[in-house]
Amino acid sequence: MSNLLVEIGNTAVKAAWSDGTVLGKTFRYQGERVMDFITALTARQAPLVMAVVSVRNITPEEKSVLEAACPNLLLLDTSHPELLESYGFPGYLTGDRASSLVAARYLFKDKACTVFDFGTTLTVDFMDEKGSYRGGNISLGCRTRFKAVNRYSRALPLVNMPSGTRFPGDSLQSSIESGVISGIKFEIEGYMRSNPENVVIFTGGDAIYFASQMKNPIFVVCNLGLMGLAIITDEYVRKNIA
Repeated sequence: MSNLLVEIGNTAVKAAWSDGTVLGKTFRYQGERVMDFITALTARQAPLVMAVVSVRNITPEEKSVLEAACPNLLLLDTSHPELLESYGFPGYLTGDRASSLVAARYLFKDKACTVFDFGTTLTVDFMDEKGSYRGGNISLGCRTRFKAVNRYSRALPLVNMPSGTRFPGDSLQSSIESGVISGIKFEIEGYMRSNPENVVIFTGGDAIYFASQMKNPIFVVCNLGLMGLAIITDEYVRKNIA
């Protein structure tokens, strides 16, 4: 019997079926009816365990909906930090970041890692060769930066992600493009210089875009969080259900 993995982010929801630690079919949803999206998946196929990781707290009403869809419910949000703390992560770390680190620990055993997650925010997390969490940073993500330039600066246009950039910019639009994209590239390069021995992993919606901009070797794992959630869920099943 397969498990259902759900990752509720800031702007989108990702879901996947898993058998053991292996991911199966994946789904993506962007909208307000998150519970309807999840229950539509469980209506087609009943999961053994449903694991939900969320950047926001699941409300009691939402929890009731999820438990009705699957009694074996595994919640990983800031109101339920116990499981993630058992993996050695601090309680303030969101479940999506912790899940990505679980996957990084699994994929690169005995290697120190730097994990970049390119989404609504840009998160950078560090893990040593023993798999211990060494802290992390959070800043605005790429598209959020473009929106901020437009919203908080007078007369500056909203610019979309460019296919390429000029450095330095030679027009208003190319100056914004270069400022945002080059700024993030310089951030990445600075983090990499600070920990040159670390394996570097990119994940999130803009991971491929920025990996293509880098000269150093990068590992891109687009579903790193779901992969980590599959590992966490499989261990939960082995300990509590199997």
